This record gives sequence, C-alpha cells and structure tokens, in this order.
Amino acid sequence: MFAWGMRWDGQGVSVDDGALPGLQRIGLVRSVRTPAFEGITFHEVLCKSALNKIPAASMLPFRYTVNGYRGCSHACRYCFARPTHEYLEFDCGRDFDTQVVVKTNVADVLRRELRRPSWMRETVALGTNTDPYQRAEGRYALMPGIIGALTDSGTGFSILTKGTLLRRDLPLLVEAAHRVDVSVAVSLAVGDPDLHSQVEPGTPTPQARLGLISAIRDAGLGCHVMVAPVLPGLTDSEEHLDDLLSRIAAAGATSVTVFGLHLRGSTRGWFMDWLAQTHPALVGEYRRLYRRGAYLPADYRAMLQRRVAPLVARYRLAPDRRSFREQAPPPQVAPTAAVQPMLF
Repeated sequence: MFAWGMRWDGQGVSVDDGALPGLQRIGLVRSVRTPAFEGITFHEVLCKSALNKIPAASMLPFRYTVNGYRGCSHACRYCFARPTHEYLEFDCGRDFDTQVVVKTNVADVLRRELRRPSWMRETVALGTNTDPYQRAEGRYALMPGIIGALTDSGTGFSILTKGTLLRRDLPLLVEAAHRVDVSVAVSLAVGDPDLHSQVEPGTPTPQARLGLISAIRDAGLGCHVMVAPVLPGLTDSEEHLDDLLSRIAAAGATSVTVFGLHLRGSTRGWFMDWLAQTHPALVGEYRRLYRRGAYLPADYRAMLQRRVAPLVARYRLAPDRRSFREQAPPPQVAPTAAVQPMLF
C-alpha cells in the first residue's frame, strides 16, 4: 500500500498534488480525502479521451463505453475489473476498493468526441468497467453531464448499475428516452442479506436495489436485471434463485440475464483468498471448477441454465431485449433569419 501523507485543511478536505507514478500517465490533478468518504482517496484526473472502443474479439453487443471512474468502492470480491488498477501501479485488491480515479472533465471531452463527423451514434454502454453510480458519483455528479452529452448528440446508451443513486437521474433518463434509445439495467445476484454484506460490502442492500427496480419501472422505463455472477455453492441453489427471481419479478423487472462467475487474471487470487477466509469448505470445489481457466465448465453452465429456465418462465421474465443499434442523426434545424438579440 502507499503512504499518502495527506493534510487536513479547514474545510475537512485534504489534497496531495504529488503525482504517483502510475497516475502521471492519465493526467493527475490532485488526490483528495474527505471525512464523508472515510478510507477512500479520490484521484482527480483530466482525461484526454472519453469514448473507449471495445475490441471486436470481445463479442459484446456494443462497441463503445464511457467510464467516469476507475476503481470502485462497491468492493465486490469478484469484480472482473480489478486487474485494470494494476496499470496505475495500484493493487487489484484493497487499492481497487479505496483508490478511486475520477475523470473530472469526462463530460466535456465526451461532447467534443461526439461532435466528430466520423461518429456514427452507436450505442454507448455505461457501467461496463466500474459502476457509474458508486458512492463517488454523489460527490462528483459526472453522470448528468454524460447523459446530456449523449442525448444531445443523438446517441443511445445503456446503463448497468448496483447504485441506488440512479434515482437522482431518473427525470434526465426519462427525458433522454424521448430522444434516443435508453436501456437501464440493475445488477442483483445475491439475495441473502448476510452473504451480500460479505461479498458486496460497499453496495446498496438487495432490498434497496429491488426498490430501485420499482422506481425505474414507475418512471416508465424498462428495467433489465443482471442476475450475475451466480456464485457456485453460494448463490446457485434452486432455493436461492427461486427466491431472488420471484422478488425481482415482483419489483417489476422486464427481463433478466443469469450467468455464472468468471475469475479472470488477478481477480482470481483476490476472490480465492476471500473464499478461503470466509467459506473454506468451498475452496476445493472452486479449484476443481476453475482448474482450466477463468470460466465455469460447460457442464456446470448447462446445469445452471436448466435450473434457471423454469424459474424465469414461472415468473414471466423475458430474456435480454435491449437495443444496441446505431441511432439516426438528430434532425437538422433549418437556418432562420437573424433576430434581434435579447438580454435574457
């Protein structure tokens, strides 16, 4: 871990302008701690680009993403994005949870990129790397600017989040949905409150996220739910899945996707260390299941789908039907005769 040597000023916010080596690469402005976010350091940077193009080999249904943050205080033990912190010379474990990079100018940079003649208004995915509505968003409010930039350019977008802070932006999302394709998805894979506090300690509770699903639907928007990742031996029982999917349906979700845990890169070691401390009896089974790589074996995946399919049908939850198509250009406003400028 790093020694930060922060100082407190009269307003309770500490600043250290000495750039760390890994953060120098991405335009560090300052590092900040504040009592409202105890244990978390925000590293404010000025990014040079906002749109990230996804490699074709990824086989994802979208080609572009925007991430206003790197690192995530949700602290999900299984988060696949953990290894991305190593580029910044942080570790994938505790540093990922507590050293949060904030792209303070992301909305302005995004607006500039969306004005390029080459931009084809392909759907942009938000929340694919770290959660756009993690706690930091309450301080920095990057999402309203990102939503506005995409909407004004005629670009559709999708959001995936565990964060109930999305409620704040529901009016913006409803307005945006009148102009572009908007899809909203909530991630909810752990229904048991005790297990949730172990495996996703920084996230809103399952009940709070069920309330978020209902709020999204009450606002007139569809709500997809990602029941992922399913954790072998922890959340893959028929009893757990039945209870969770019934509550998701009762909350008003329109569709679901269910799939098992992936353990890529250094996330694997971080997760397995946690498993050994909290559920040691499962370590042998996980080593067997993941002995050939990051993905669950085909027979386990087939078993999970056999278990889930009748439950999804029972609760009338549709498969993922979110649109990731290109948008038509926004209508051009015809030039008008010059008018006398007004004071207001």
